[in-house]
Amino acid sequence: MKLPDPSIFKAYDVRGIVDRTLTNDAVRSIGTALGSLASESAVLRIVVGRDGRLSGPELRDALIEGIASTGTEVIDVGMVPTPVLYFATHHLKTGSGVEITGSHNPPEYNGLKMMMAGATLHGEGIQALRQRLEQGRVITTTRTGHCTSADVMPAYLNAIVIDVKLARPMKIAIDCGNGVAGAVAPQLYRSLGCDVIELFCDVDGTFPNHHPDPAHPENLQDLIRCLRETDAEIGLAFDGDGDRLGVVTKDGQIIYPDRQLMLFAADVLIHHPGGEIIFDVKCTRLLAPWIRKHGGRPTMWRTGHSLIKAKLKETGAPFAGEMSGHLFFNDRWPGFDDGLYAGARLLELLSRHADPSAVLNELPAAINTPELQLKTTDGENFSLVERLKKEGEFAGAQEIITIDGVRVEYADGFGLARPSNTTPTVVMRFEGDNEAALERIQRMFGEQILKIKPDAQLPFA
Repeated sequence: MKLPDPSIFKAYDVRGIVDRTLTNDAVRSIGTALGSLASESAVLRIVVGRDGRLSGPELRDALIEGIASTGTEVIDVGMVPTPVLYFATHHLKTGSGVEITGSHNPPEYNGLKMMMAGATLHGEGIQALRQRLEQGRVITTTRTGHCTSADVMPAYLNAIVIDVKLARPMKIAIDCGNGVAGAVAPQLYRSLGCDVIELFCDVDGTFPNHHPDPAHPENLQDLIRCLRETDAEIGLAFDGDGDRLGVVTKDGQIIYPDRQLMLFAADVLIHHPGGEIIFDVKCTRLLAPWIRKHGGRPTMWRTGHSLIKAKLKETGAPFAGEMSGHLFFNDRWPGFDDGLYAGARLLELLSRHADPSAVLNELPAAINTPELQLKTTDGENFSLVERLKKEGEFAGAQEIITIDGVRVEYADGFGLARPSNTTPTVVMRFEGDNEAALERIQRMFGEQILKIKPDAQLPFA
């Protein structure tokens, strides 16, 4: 058996370019590793789903073949968003599943998001799959596991409709970016009583209209235009596999996820007073005081949906989220990241108000940058940030947080530099009470980085 390209084993998932690094053979072999791990973990069945990418059906067949070759049973739930796959692991009581998805990456990519025995595989768990294959520690058996099909969509929709109640009907616009969320979102929000304007809800793995990633403003321009030209009250956008949410107000303001977290945290804490709220290092410094003001306990944690999910499981916190748009409700929902459910919860909150956009626009805001990326060579991003931790001089800092990169807190803002776990870049973000503070903090970070890497092409002036 030819071993998979080691580069596809990432921090949070398996991912690569189809037919180049992510081949059918590679996915088949990973299936055998997963099936072997399942057998050792007393897992009898694994749920398999896929997003709307053109390569999905072939990769699904290869994955199922690999899993079944170990004698492990497979339940194929078809073309579904990643959160529906997560839901299926609960609904079908397997605790284990694989979504074949390239998430928000370009059409030529695909990958695997994996759960085993109730835990999302990440970091060392994903590398352990690679090592298992390299060491030949896979089960060979003459008994092939059965593959059955299940339609979990009705149960998923019903679970949300039972849980979420809108105070009044709303007219909304949704942009699915031709991702797999388009197969679910229109029906879901109509079932909740909404009048829905659909943008790019036909599933098309070539993504012909715009990239399915609401984290970037350029991908929200069609939704902003729709809200301006129609009587829709609010706009929701989803990434390629439906596990992240983007929000746009009637007046065209983008409500980034760290501000969405404020609204959700305040609501969750009404029913869970004193509860812990988890968020990642990229979030605004206004979030922790907001959580305390509403009676909660803020916990800053490392970036990455798998890492946040693991922390959520460890602490039992009722809610968590990260700047990328992954939101984890662990109060009335089973704690996995679900952009569709998060959108429903948002509408539940906003439907209590005559002017939803005013509610969102009144959330505390600071002057900040989007994610900025400093390009490096492979591995250099990690060594650069490690040196920044040891050698950086940040005059006037109130606190330096190093749980994930270097986040420097000042009285009037913060700066962050952390190594990306998915690309050879240093991810940076800055925030200030005013433009002068923002520029000062950026300048200080720039000076420290240039001391370490004089040829760095800083992503800010």
